[in-house]
Amino acid sequence: MSTLAVFYAVLFYVATLVLLGGLAYRIYEYSRTPAPLKIPTTPAPTTRAGVAYRMGREVVLFESLFKSNKWIWVFGWMFHVGLLLVLLRHIRYFQEPVWFWVEIVQPFGMYASFAMVAGLAGLWARRFLVDRVRYISTPSDHLMLALLIGIGLSGMMMTFVSRTDIVALKAFMLGLMTFDFQPLPTDGPLLVHLTLVALLMIIFPVSKLLHAPGVFFSPTRNQTENPREHRHIAPWAAALEKNKP
Repeated sequence: MSTLAVFYAVLFYVATLVLLGGLAYRIYEYSRTPAPLKIPTTPAPTTRAGVAYRMGREVVLFESLFKSNKWIWVFGWMFHVGLLLVLLRHIRYFQEPVWFWVEIVQPFGMYASFAMVAGLAGLWARRFLVDRVRYISTPSDHLMLALLIGIGLSGMMMTFVSRTDIVALKAFMLGLMTFDFQPLPTDGPLLVHLTLVALLMIIFPVSKLLHAPGVFFSPTRNQTENPREHRHIAPWAAALEKNKP
C-alpha cells in the first residue's frame, strides 16, 4: 500500500477517535451541567410527551428559527436537509451489500449537494450583509462555513466534473473498517475532500457545530412547564438539601 494511503488511513483513524471521544466527553459535560431554574421557553408543554413532540418539531422543522427569521430558516433548512441526504448517500461506501433504501436515496443525495452548498452560501452571505450579524461574527464562524462549503464543492466536483474511482474508494473505506488496507485513488478533488472531512471531524467537538447534540440538553426546550405541580430542583441541590443537618 502506498504512503499516501497509509497517511489517510492513519488520519481517519485519528479523526474518528477524536470525533467519538470528543463528542462523548462533551455530551457527558452537557448531562452534568446543572439546571437549577425552571426556564422553558413559553408557551411550553406541561408533559414529557409534549416536550418530546416539541423537541421533534425543533429538530426536524427548526420551529423557533422559522418564527424568528424566515430567510435564515430557508437557508438553514436547505443546508441541513441537503446534508442529511448527502450523508445517507455516503452510507454506500461503508457497507456491502448496500441496503435497498440507500440505493433509492442515491439520486436524491447527489443533487441535494446543490441545496446544501446554496444554503451554506446564503448563511455565509448573511454574515457579511447583515450589520448586526457581521458585528458578532468571529473568524471561526467564517472558517467553519468555508470548510463546509469546501467539502460540498469538492464532493460535487468528484460527482459532476472529475469523477473518481468509486470502486477503489469504497474498497479503501471498507478496508479501514476491517483493518484490511487497500489502495486509495490519488485524484486531487478526492484528496481535498477527504482532507477537509477529516479536519471537520477533528474540530467538530470543539466547534459551534455542537449545537447538533446540544439542543437536546437545552433547558429552554427540554423542560416541562409545571412549576406549580412539581418543585424543580437540580440533583446536586437536592443532595445538598438532603445532607443538611
